[in-house]
Amino acid sequence: MSDIIQLLPDHVANQIAAGEVVQRPASIVKELLENAIDAQATKVELIVRDAGKNLVQVVDNGIGMSETDARMAFERHATSKIRSTDDIFNITSKGFRGEALASIAAVAQVELKTKKQDAVTGTNVYIEGGVLQFQEPVQTVEGSSFSVKNLFYNVPARRKFLKNDNVEFRHIIDEFQRVALAHPNIEFDLFHNDEAVFRLRRGTPMQRIVEVFGRKLQPLLVPIKEDLDWIRLNGYVAKPEGAKKTRGEQFFFVNHRFFKSPYLNRAVQDAFEGLLQPGYVPSFFLFLEVEPERIDVNIHPQKTEVKFEDENLIFALIRSTVKKALGIYNVAPSLDFDKDPQMDAFLNAKPAESTMNFKPSSVSVSRGFNPFKSEGNAVPSKEEVINLQEMFAQNISAEPSKINLFEDEEFDEDLMRLPNGYWIFNQGDKNTDVGFR
Repeated sequence: MSDIIQLLPDHVANQIAAGEVVQRPASIVKELLENAIDAQATKVELIVRDAGKNLVQVVDNGIGMSETDARMAFERHATSKIRSTDDIFNITSKGFRGEALASIAAVAQVELKTKKQDAVTGTNVYIEGGVLQFQEPVQTVEGSSFSVKNLFYNVPARRKFLKNDNVEFRHIIDEFQRVALAHPNIEFDLFHNDEAVFRLRRGTPMQRIVEVFGRKLQPLLVPIKEDLDWIRLNGYVAKPEGAKKTRGEQFFFVNHRFFKSPYLNRAVQDAFEGLLQPGYVPSFFLFLEVEPERIDVNIHPQKTEVKFEDENLIFALIRSTVKKALGIYNVAPSLDFDKDPQMDAFLNAKPAESTMNFKPSSVSVSRGFNPFKSEGNAVPSKEEVINLQEMFAQNISAEPSKINLFEDEEFDEDLMRLPNGYWIFNQGDKNTDVGFR
């Protein structure tokens, strides 16, 4: 009997791998925006046509690539971000797998124009379906321009399962917002069908939040800040009157990387106990900074899942810090943490010796101490929060990417209409057209 096991051809293997990395146009947006940030860009322009089905283009003013690097970037597992297994546990860049560009090029027509700073000429690379068509010198500006056209043109079954333009563009906005919120020091522009949707200038985190979600949110934001030896927590939570029925304004970031955590969502929810109407959830924008070796981002190709060295400790820190801030700003009864001697033990417990030289804190926590024991709010283990549907039973949706950007009732003019009069929302089962006025 003849042997039947054989290696798949590269183009077949690339298409299979692409299924994990490239699920829709928004997946391409995320990967290309993150590449621009890793290239040290200070200005990034995202150009989209037909909700990304026919064009996703990202132009940046980053460091650019050499002729050799421009071609190597499209090879599987080719990356400039890591060199050894040790680097996987000390990741500071957005990307590191070396899979994204190869996967994108396998299911689309991709053109790259790039030029290193001070180089005489740049490089133009064109790939269709994972096959190099040509590579030639080109006159172009410093930085890189990636154009991805006709997504899934060679996989009709995948293209058929894309949603209508309104839904796909909403996913693109989700990804754009996540990256833009994490990097307020970078300018971002978004154009759809030749119309400007967002033009975000450099500024503070507060300015970026207001630019993205509207001026009416600003007076509702309560600042959150805690600096410990091993972790920093900064950001904003909205007062109870800013609560929503959906979780479209709940954002966690760690080391400037967006991530999802139903478990840590519960920490913020617990801090608002007794302050929210039934069926409402708090809005928040929280930024964690920890040493890279204390987290693992190598969980999934989409890199939206993160494992922490001690998630229960972070849960307690978030809940106590948010609750304290609400008290300071007279949203809830004030809590004096400094007078509780056990609180020092709680916040001072750190997983291991730190090298970050963070500012020492006047408060700290012990793994076993519960600052809210008198209220009956013991820190639940991760296993106790497994049933997400039960936890958010009154929510319309559990995924930010699957919910309306704006509420179906009591429309907020600033939130419902994006800059330059751009509208995008759904009502019930009807998709409302994206347009301008």
